[in-house]
Amino acid sequence: MKDQTLFPLYNKRGLPETPQQVSQKPGDGTQQTHPRRVYIETYGCQMNVSDSELMAGILTQSGHQTVMHIDDADVVLVNTCAIRENAETKVINRLQHLNHRKRRQPELIIGVCGCMAQHLRDRLLEAAPYVDLVMGPDAYRNLPIALDSLIRDEEAHISLTDRDPFLGLRLDKTEDYADIAPIRKDGIRAWLTIQRGCDKMCTFCIVPFVRGRERSLPLKLLVEDVEKLVDQGFKEVVLLGQTVNSYRDNGSDFGDLLFAVGEVNGLERVRFTSPHPADATDSMINAMASCPTVCKHLHLPLQSGSTTVLERMRRTYTAEEYRTLVAKLRERIPNIALSTDIIVGFCGETDEEFEQTYQMMANIRYDSAFMFKYSEREGTLAHKALPDDVPETVKGERLKQIIELQEQISADINTAAIGGTVAVLVEGESRRETEKYHGKTDGFKTAVFPKMDSKIGDVVNVRVDSTTAHTLIGQIINGHA
Repeated sequence: MKDQTLFPLYNKRGLPETPQQVSQKPGDGTQQTHPRRVYIETYGCQMNVSDSELMAGILTQSGHQTVMHIDDADVVLVNTCAIRENAETKVINRLQHLNHRKRRQPELIIGVCGCMAQHLRDRLLEAAPYVDLVMGPDAYRNLPIALDSLIRDEEAHISLTDRDPFLGLRLDKTEDYADIAPIRKDGIRAWLTIQRGCDKMCTFCIVPFVRGRERSLPLKLLVEDVEKLVDQGFKEVVLLGQTVNSYRDNGSDFGDLLFAVGEVNGLERVRFTSPHPADATDSMINAMASCPTVCKHLHLPLQSGSTTVLERMRRTYTAEEYRTLVAKLRERIPNIALSTDIIVGFCGETDEEFEQTYQMMANIRYDSAFMFKYSEREGTLAHKALPDDVPETVKGERLKQIIELQEQISADINTAAIGGTVAVLVEGESRRETEKYHGKTDGFKTAVFPKMDSKIGDVVNVRVDSTTAHTLIGQIINGHA
């Protein structure tokens, strides 16, 4: 295990805090003399969910307690996303709400962690000067140190409002948190980060600037982690990475990892997100095609069906190469379910370029899609070099068109499943009907069905009787799958 060096903590002026304040090595398991109850709120993607579990592990290891309800907390940590502008607006609004709570509870510590903390430090502190600590994705080991220092100030009757917040925003190309045991919520699905950072440098994306360079965790360690998750009762593991299929470890690639994880005894399903089309190797496809536990579902971000737009995005593949990849996937895995990401209104997108995206979606016929209007992100390559020149009204109309297209395609694909049988991993009670369960198919479609004699964690055969664009509705047949 590599030596973990101490990250410097910086105050608002960018000066290191005194050595006395950072004398404890972070993440070494030392119990705090000032334990606090910590509530963690998570915004954004599955990677942020995984990071929140990591933070909970670090805090628990140092003697703090994570709590499920904010009313029980002395510390609130908001784990943030910076991918889209509305996420930032949501977080700022949430911080303002937390400030009202802080006025009633002056000892409450408010922290902002994650991508937004890394990306918008100055703007964040200007908008929310009452925030006590700001930690980027590579600085979570410093959380116990920061909390301990703030708590000592409080107990010395130094008002938190009279001192600068702790800032931990250094990116570390070696930090992988491989030695930290996350604290996960009970359930049947576990998130496992196999790779951190991103080297792709897409012009629209801020991730490389807030999460740093790619680094992968050791394959042997990841297999051991999956074995532990199975022992803890998890049935499905989702492998996470910013470009998850660019995973490398001493000559082993992502396909090798899928095969190794897929062979773990007792594991029902393996998923992963989000891959990059340029790294969809034959090794990955072979694992998906031949390993029974690797789900036949692939989220394959397209972003645009126009090669010229893809070039401006620096996506490193052409529209034709993407089509060829989809054809190969469907030839090797005939029952594969495909989902994607689409951005409309990217810098300079013409009517013709948008039409190419629309037609590509119509031809490929994804099972589902996440669709967005382009929103300029400060600090990205596009923000620096490409004008955001597509009018908002045009972006909105284009988004409306592809949403209507995808809704119809999704509904048609689901309708075609009526009368067939799907294997469903039971996840929990239906939100609307407590006498029914919901779960996911191998292709990551939601199914709802009467409970009968099944229980959470079972894999059951469900006959599909009816559908919506987003849900399969049916009955359990022939017991467990």
